[in-house]
Amino acid sequence: MRRRTFLQSSGASLAALLASVETVGARVAFGANPREIHADVAILGGGVGGCAAALAALSRGRSVVMTEPTRWIGGQWTSQAVPPDEHPWIEQFGANASYRALRQEIRQIYRRSFPLTARAARNARLNPGNGSVSRLCHEPRVALMALVERFAPYLSSGRLVILLEHDVAAASVEGDRVRSVDVVAQRSGARRAIIAPYFLDATELGDLLPLAGVEHVVGAEAQSETGEPHAAATRQPLNQQSVTACFAMEYREGEDHVGDPPAEYAFWRDYAPGLSPAWPGKLLDRLTTDPVTRKPVDRGFNPQGEGAGLWVYRRIVDPRNFEPGAYAGSSGVTLVNWPQNDYMLGPLIGPGVTAEAAARHAARARQLSLSLFHWLQTECPRPDGKTGWRGLKLRGDLLGSDDGLAQALYIRESRRILAEFTVLEQHVGLDARRTELKRQDVTAAPFTDSVGTGAYRIDLHPSTGGDNYIDIGSLPFQIPLGALIPRRVENLLPACKNLGTTHLSNGCYRLHPVEWAIGEAAGALAAFCLETHEIPRGIRSGPKRLAAFQSLLRSMGAELEWPKITPR
Repeated sequence: MRRRTFLQSSGASLAALLASVETVGARVAFGANPREIHADVAILGGGVGGCAAALAALSRGRSVVMTEPTRWIGGQWTSQAVPPDEHPWIEQFGANASYRALRQEIRQIYRRSFPLTARAARNARLNPGNGSVSRLCHEPRVALMALVERFAPYLSSGRLVILLEHDVAAASVEGDRVRSVDVVAQRSGARRAIIAPYFLDATELGDLLPLAGVEHVVGAEAQSETGEPHAAATRQPLNQQSVTACFAMEYREGEDHVGDPPAEYAFWRDYAPGLSPAWPGKLLDRLTTDPVTRKPVDRGFNPQGEGAGLWVYRRIVDPRNFEPGAYAGSSGVTLVNWPQNDYMLGPLIGPGVTAEAAARHAARARQLSLSLFHWLQTECPRPDGKTGWRGLKLRGDLLGSDDGLAQALYIRESRRILAEFTVLEQHVGLDARRTELKRQDVTAAPFTDSVGTGAYRIDLHPSTGGDNYIDIGSLPFQIPLGALIPRRVENLLPACKNLGTTHLSNGCYRLHPVEWAIGEAAGALAAFCLETHEIPRGIRSGPKRLAAFQSLLRSMGAELEWPKITPR
């Protein structure tokens, strides 16, 4: 007996069909109690890390149930609308093979489905938007399509169930093991219990950690705890990186798309951040601030122009890549994830932060972005001396949203497990390593239990604790297995930004390719533990078992070491 529920992801011509396959008698099974789902691996959160974890476990023959609070899997790539933030060598090395294959599939979808020019189609490193932030600036829906293609055979066979628009509600724990996790459907309120030998927390905020009683930390640690040169003087759990409601917009010269100002427009138009070191002037008046010097830098904004300005920065549609007429009247589409729409007035998690307070901050973050858009339309200074670009138009249809903004907030910082090993600034920071080793030519700390690699500056955006940018040079680093293993709980693993890092080191472990590597390692680890009848900490503590697991990761295309390269 088979029942199938098809969940239609929103989006116009590129709509993708996600099938949530419920199968009695298959590997993912609904038992005697229809409100129970049994699988080998349960993944809570369908973002970048969650998807990587699911694919890794599925590739090892395991059954998986994955939940996702939005209508789209993919997280930063899709529902949060953030083009990939990547290091300079991403096309050659420094990322898992599966990650690079997905990037190539995104390009192939453009070649198959879009009216590219002959020149663009021949470009092996096609960048659809020619955005300057990434070598692959693309529409979020195309990443969704690439992910759905990866999952399609598993959905069809019944080895994968994806529960869209489901929230984590509760966890049942016995001793040091999680027995089940309850999830609730947002639309119907239906509640289900997911039962599995292994649970992976891939939620954007580490939602499962407090529910399952997993020891964790939130916010900024004190320098006395970590010894990090740039750490805060005292522990500050409510001091967290800002969140952002990203949005897509295009410009049509001669058209007028200005509507009524958002409810909080007057507040955000006049708002001056109280940061240390000080933010120069009003938030919306500055087209950006240099994250290193923290001084105002006018990057320029001209939707009719080219160059290095903010219009080009995260552009996802460059009409020059497409046949004439494909984007008639439009100067392209760009995504807005700028310092001006970083929301820093309060955290979404932490001691004393109620659900009501978190919802209020989330709503205000969206008001900030809508206000920034209205300001760009009406008050933004122009190179020609005029003010405002009235032809700017929100493109929420490209993001699967009704209000023009991304479906979900871009979350930079999560709850983080207290792990067997915690990555510190001293392990990855360029100056910290030079100080420790007393020489200029240094590498990041080597980890014998490496399960992946990554590279990015320690990049912290203005925070809810009043910190301005913290931007620290870092070295290409490894992901230690010890950072994926909680100190006590045996069958829960982090698969997102919630591994054993600090407020500071999280700043370079939170980007797309790193999150993918974390998720892939976690999914493979859960499958390997089921195969070997060993627990995660047993894999790490046994040299032969660790070597066997690392060999498995390499066979899957994971990169565990960096070649000798020049630090950024």
